[in-house]
Amino acid sequence: MGTFTNNSDNCVNANGVVRPPRRLLDQLSESIRLKHYSIRTEQAYRGWVRRFILFHGKRHPQEMGACEVEAFLTHLAVEGRVSASTQNQAKSALLFLYKEVLRTDLPWLDDVESAKSGKRLPVVLTPEEVQRLLGPIDGTTGLILRLLYGTGMRMMECLRLRVKDVDFARREILVREGKGFKDRVTMLPERLVAPLGEHLARVKALHAADLAAGFGDVYLPWALERKYPNAAREWAWQYVFVAARRSVDPRSGAVRRHHVEAQSIQRAMRQALRLAGVSKPATPHTLRHSFATSLLETGYDIRTVQELLGHADVSTTMIYTHVLKRGGRGVRSPLDALG
Repeated sequence: MGTFTNNSDNCVNANGVVRPPRRLLDQLSESIRLKHYSIRTEQAYRGWVRRFILFHGKRHPQEMGACEVEAFLTHLAVEGRVSASTQNQAKSALLFLYKEVLRTDLPWLDDVESAKSGKRLPVVLTPEEVQRLLGPIDGTTGLILRLLYGTGMRMMECLRLRVKDVDFARREILVREGKGFKDRVTMLPERLVAPLGEHLARVKALHAADLAAGFGDVYLPWALERKYPNAAREWAWQYVFVAARRSVDPRSGAVRRHHVEAQSIQRAMRQALRLAGVSKPATPHTLRHSFATSLLETGYDIRTVQELLGHADVSTTMIYTHVLKRGGRGVRSPLDALG
């Protein structure tokens, strides 16, 4: 793809030297980082903008409008056969490009129809299936999958856990910046207290070795690194589930030990499903669904489950009542109540 720039982005520094215009995708990345979006969102948005430009013969987005956007989104749905959520992500990327990067007031963007997602029931596993699935898995991967089922956390919430957010005394975990940038508290399962403590002892020894080798810094969000210069090397701020190797931060270029990659957990889940003989199309997120349905089947009220899951609206939590073993909407048939 050619190098696209925004000529209006030129500026003159203190020495009177004109700074060359930046590449469009670089401007996109800078705008995303100003909004504190995750690196995964940045990568996704860059990918969609690149595909949009290539689809229209490498024309600059400033030269295009509603027809080109609608044509691209239609192509994704008809030719690419992408899901509604994927098509809407592409639309969000283009909205961000025009509004935040190109600073173009295009009211037609709000009128571009969003794809409608079908309402599908979540895949859930029975306790017996979870037992078969998790039984043979040990090590860090097994601990992560057990935490997903035992706490209801989303996978990235679990992988981004910091040491300071695990409270062994109170048997609880503080989930920071969950969906919607909201914090919440969930339980620390009693069965995982000892394994998690042993795991953290190993991670602490690894962190000490990194410090001795001149490393040991961890990524800190929200400019905390400038506010607390020493925090990045402190034990409390380290990830609970660290990667086996140090890597280069794609944004800062710093060499750090990041958290475990999500793809490795997804691969382990697929392999575990095959070994357990579970034919359902389950993913690590399925363990969160199974957590919710298990609590409802046990008799916990839906408001408690809503709070543990971090749902803003109880109607989101209500979907789990449709997949309980007690039939439609989780209601017990009056016939079964007969003597």
